[in-house]
Amino acid sequence: MARRAEKNAPALARRARQIQVLLMDVDGTLARGVSLLSQSDGTATELKIFDPHDGQGLMLARAAGIRTGFITGRESAALLRRARELDMEFIRQKQSTKLPAYEEILRAAGVPESAVAYVGDDLPDIPVMRRVGLAAAVGDAVPEVKRIAHFVTKTRGGEGAIREVVEVILKSKGLWEKLIGEARA
Repeated sequence: MARRAEKNAPALARRARQIQVLLMDVDGTLARGVSLLSQSDGTATELKIFDPHDGQGLMLARAAGIRTGFITGRESAALLRRARELDMEFIRQKQSTKLPAYEEILRAAGVPESAVAYVGDDLPDIPVMRRVGLAAAVGDAVPEVKRIAHFVTKTRGGEGAIREVVEVILKSKGLWEKLIGEARA
């Protein structure tokens, strides 16, 4: 049975208050689980669909001093551009297994695992989700991912789920109201 929030809401808030680094998967999490390929000139160009609410959430996280990043199995120029727009610090593409990239980020960030949140949707995310302080699953994640998550979003991946996780973190830190008053486009 998927949990929308940890059964013990105070425990979820305790986990969320500790977060200093927010990591995520990309396809099906930050971006919709659809890749559009265009070949007008014979060269394949991949297009990704990103939700502006997720972007705003990530900008608010950065404004709160939370470092952000992603670990993905694919490589995408569109994703790299979006990551730069959002000032994401930890960018790991072409990772066939995610745990080595996570461990590298953990060392670079210099934080304990309890200070890391990870948002995922599919089986390759499970090894990282089992290690972090706050594991979140998007609303349309596979059942195995939902089972191990501390929090399951109401929204689907690529449709505001990252923003929902950011809200949980910032509200637990008492920063939400202040930051929404300072939100920028």
